Amino acid sequence: MDNARTLNLLGALALSIMDSLNAVVAVQAGHGGETAAALVTLGADPGLSINALRQILNLSHPGTVRLIDRLAAENLVERRPGVDGRTLALFLTDAGHQRRQAILSQRREQLQLALGTLTETERKQLTNLLEKMLTAMTTSELRNFVMCRLCEEEVCPADHCPVEQKYRQLLHI
Repeated sequence: MDNARTLNLLGALALSIMDSLNAVVAVQAGHGGETAAALVTLGADPGLSINALRQILNLSHPGTVRLIDRLAAENLVERRPGVDGRTLALFLTDAGHQRRQAILSQRREQLQLALGTLTETERKQLTNLLEKMLTAMTTSELRNFVMCRLCEEEVCPADHCPVEQKYRQLLHI
């Protein structure tokens, strides 16, 4: 089997899916960049600090503050006192939760376009392969959050998520 061709096909598929996802989630989020990922992440992990969100999104601190300022101005995110009294905790508003659901719905529709060509047996095989590949790519806590920053965690809860399971193994939990 030609490994170089397989790698090339995987790269083309990944790029095609990301281009489609970026286009539709940017429309739903109202902005491009990491806006959608911020909304999805904060919905899955309410109460994150700006620094934690910054690391997950791989943004600078000032860039993350500007992003949160914009989301707060649009009534999508609210800041509350953090647990240590020095930091702020970030939470989605009701409007933020609605926007998050719209983003995830559009994401699901775009992913269905790629999956729709597969039979049920092929989907099961793909699921097993994806779980194996995601497990191998989970190397740290931060990588765990980065990989799942646009995940629909309601359909892949922690006890069934290969990324979360590998992360727990890394921590020896």
